[in-house]
Amino acid sequence: MSAMEKLAATTLVGAAASFALAGVVSAYLPVAHLAQIEYQTLADIQPEPSLEWIQLSEQFPDAFKKHYGEPTAESFHKALRHARDQYIAEGCWHCHSQFIRPVSNEDQRYGAVSYAGEYMNEMFLPHLFGTRRVGPDLIREHAKHSNDWHVAHFLNPKNVVPASVMPIYPWFFDGETPNATGLAMIAYVQWLGSWATPEAIAYREAHAGAAPAAEAAP
Repeated sequence: MSAMEKLAATTLVGAAASFALAGVVSAYLPVAHLAQIEYQTLADIQPEPSLEWIQLSEQFPDAFKKHYGEPTAESFHKALRHARDQYIAEGCWHCHSQFIRPVSNEDQRYGAVSYAGEYMNEMFLPHLFGTRRVGPDLIREHAKHSNDWHVAHFLNPKNVVPASVMPIYPWFFDGETPNATGLAMIAYVQWLGSWATPEAIAYREAHAGAAPAAEAAP
């Protein structure tokens, strides 16, 4: 075997070994590690449909009935999973974080600082901490706005935030009525953080059985 052939064989073996090592480190080890971690299911953290989900069924009865049937826990979970996947697909995490840090007075701007336990559930596999903030952090978005506000915001963000650089999402609607994705995205954003802080849990319990008041767009 010539020197060049030996070099080529060594290079091939080294490349194959590196590829195998990368597969173990990048694929097997994370999965093996996650398999040993206990995390909550969506049913654990949200056993009942949210108030906002019930309100959406009353605001858009025909569209809601068509896409989700009744405002049950099952339909709510279906919508949340669909919206989480859509949130990822649309690249929302490029502009919105879902992690409030204990620096720069972030708790004054966005709400209580995030803690590890609130991410130990299926809705954060993968995590959605985000890469930067062009728009606000969303992990404490629960109960900040009404469904009507979010409808206007997804139709055209400048309707409610004149300086917004967020794009419009007409494919979330049939005309001006939210479709399956629109209903799900509104419910998802309204849900974020509702399970995480004492204040959010107290709000949910205090308003059990009552629909949130509508909020007029400025």
